[in-house]
This record gives sequence, structure tokens and C-alpha cells, in this order.
Amino acid sequence: MSRPQYILLPVNPYFIALSLVVAFLVNLMPWGHAPAMPDFVALVLMFWNIHQPRKVGMGVAFVVGLLMDVHNAGLLGEHALAYTLLSYGAIMIHRRVLFFTLLGQALTVLPLLLLAHVVPFIIRLATGAAFPGWWPLAAGFVEALLWPVISILLLAPQKRAVDRDDTRPI
Repeated sequence: MSRPQYILLPVNPYFIALSLVVAFLVNLMPWGHAPAMPDFVALVLMFWNIHQPRKVGMGVAFVVGLLMDVHNAGLLGEHALAYTLLSYGAIMIHRRVLFFTLLGQALTVLPLLLLAHVVPFIIRLATGAAFPGWWPLAAGFVEALLWPVISILLLAPQKRAVDRDDTRPI
């Protein structure tokens, strides 16, 4: 038995902005410096880069990265570079990723999510910071595990019913 094919409604640009703001606010929470804590901004940004590459591109990734750099009070530009590279990679593979199931998508985006954590890791080490251990890189695996949940949540407002009912407005 095959899974149903959903026809998605057009995405509301305000919903994209709201999801990025909510992800940014979740990253502002005090538990953000815990080991293996996922970067929700990177996850949501990558989702929109894959599903709406013309609306959310590398410019948005750069600006959001600068905001994360200001929040972290670290080296200005490390998250901007990481998010821009993540965005570039997601836009390059966005057509291929959509053919997979959610588990296949999670495995496909895992290297890009790891790259988004390796770039600031290397930048911090190159600027003389102490070696933090390997736990910060584990966040990429946690984000890959969260990919199906984020995909279901962010696609839910766009789905319309498979069996059309005349009493439903959509």
C-alpha cells in the first residue's frame, strides 16, 4: 500500500518568519549551551531551504547567523558562515531530498547538519579556544533525529485533505 500524495497549499511568508523567530527564541533559552543541544535555527532554516529555496535563501541564513553570533557573544561571523554553508548545501540538494521518506531525508541532511556544527568548532579552535570535547558535534545527530518531527510540524499548515469534503473550507 502506498502512502497518500498530498498536494500542499502555498506557504504563508509570515509562517516562515514566525517559525524562524520561534526557533531563534528556543535557541535563546538558557539550556542552549548544554552538550549535544540541537540548534533549532539551523534545523528550521535547513527545512525552509529545502522546501522553499526561493523564499528562504543564503541571505536569510547569513542574517540569522549574525543574530546568533550577537546572541552568543562569540566571534562575529562564525554562525553566519556555518548557516550560509548549510543553506547552500540544502539548496543544492533540495530536489533530491524531497523524494525520500522522512527517515531517508534525515539521513541525507545529517552531513549538512554536522557541517553546521563543525565550522564553528574549527573556527573556535583556530582562534585559540580550549578544546571543548566532541559533545558539541553530537548535536548534528540529535538534529537529524528531530528532522521528521520538524518536517511534520512545519508542513502541517500546508496540507489539504486527500479526500475532499464539500463541508470543509479547504
